[in-house]
Amino acid sequence: MKIGVVFPQTEIGDDPEQVARFATTAESLGYRHLLAYDHVLGANTASRPDWSGPYTSESLFHEPFVLFSYLAGLTKTIGLATGVLILPQRQTALVAKQAASLDVLCGGRFRLGVGIGWNAVEYHALGENFKNRGRRSEEQIEVMRKLWASSEVEYEGEFHSIPDAGILPLPPRRKIPIWIGGWAPVIAERVGRIADGWIPMNHKGLPDEIERMRASAKAAGRDPDEIGIECILPPSATPAEAREKIEQLADLGVSHATYSLLNLGLDTNAHVDALKGVWDAVGDLAD
Repeated sequence: MKIGVVFPQTEIGDDPEQVARFATTAESLGYRHLLAYDHVLGANTASRPDWSGPYTSESLFHEPFVLFSYLAGLTKTIGLATGVLILPQRQTALVAKQAASLDVLCGGRFRLGVGIGWNAVEYHALGENFKNRGRRSEEQIEVMRKLWASSEVEYEGEFHSIPDAGILPLPPRRKIPIWIGGWAPVIAERVGRIADGWIPMNHKGLPDEIERMRASAKAAGRDPDEIGIECILPPSATPAEAREKIEQLADLGVSHATYSLLNLGLDTNAHVDALKGVWDAVGDLAD
């Protein structure tokens, strides 16, 4: 089991030394990866009294590519993963370029988790279509893979047109793992067809969703055992509960377990102390 930790976006603050401290502590303890959430804009709830989203204009989010580029120079071994980047609200070629550049700078440690998001306010502000985001995301994945594999690309699709052009630098492996986040049946099916990994919701229906994903992979002629699965442990889990949950997830074939300290109202010192406590309880389960 690859055991990682969620970067506490909304609580870490804007002091670069504290940002660095959390990441370097996680690496020194042995966590295998650092996973960061993504939001570009937050909605002002003063003008939206019926707002039900978990994040608002008061929620601090470091931009993942900038964050990881900073941490790439301060770490050596820990993986860097988005969980997830809201792909359809961004320009595809620009994301491919940013991801490739980051992967070069961190020595191939980057994993790109993508999703379609829920916040229509962000899509509106960024000038992208909220209604076709699922279908468009599939073509985005195809385009990014082509841009990472070759410095010259010709592509004509429903949403993208590339007239014999490309990006440099290319990622060291000429590819970057793409994991898809989400838990709807259509997401499980999409993961089975095209993704390198999956970040589903960790709930009682997970075993059935895993079987749906595996069936989709087999139907697409793929080996489902080669598709990674990452589950995020709830912030309320004690170290002992986290250990028990990781063991249960391993029995289901989950490959990555990521502990979350987000939204607990902790300061940086408490976050670092919690990192140590969790690792003491679960570190021997990591591979």
